[in-house]
Amino acid sequence: MTQVKKGTVPRVVPSSELTDKTAQTPAMHRRAAIHEESTGASRIWMGWVTNAPGMDSGPHHHGEAETAAYVVSGRVGVRFGEGFKEYVEAGPGDFLFVPAWVPHIESNPDQSEPSEVILSRAPDNIVVNLEP
Repeated sequence: MTQVKKGTVPRVVPSSELTDKTAQTPAMHRRAAIHEESTGASRIWMGWVTNAPGMDSGPHHHGEAETAAYVVSGRVGVRFGEGFKEYVEAGPGDFLFVPAWVPHIESNPDQSEPSEVILSRAPDNIVVNLEP
């Protein structure tokens, strides 16, 4: 059988192969699924994120990367804008978009249950933590 270079054929990434060796933000556990090492992907990153109850990520942005998220369970809040005073909140079945370079703080407003999100970011999982 001919050896095929990653990124040249479709590939299934089983959930057992997700890795937490990716950029992280406090109180959020990111597990990478689709990324360069697993599939050869060069323009997209996708993974599973668990947010602890009551978590607050601290201020950060994702550089040139746009972020799209699908909330599987729980709630996800995003504070942004001047002084992080603007706020949006998404729940199960909602999709959430965060534009590139936008400083924000993600949170799980539920104090008792984690939230779980499927996250896609392009061109990569860029995480720039900012001073509080």
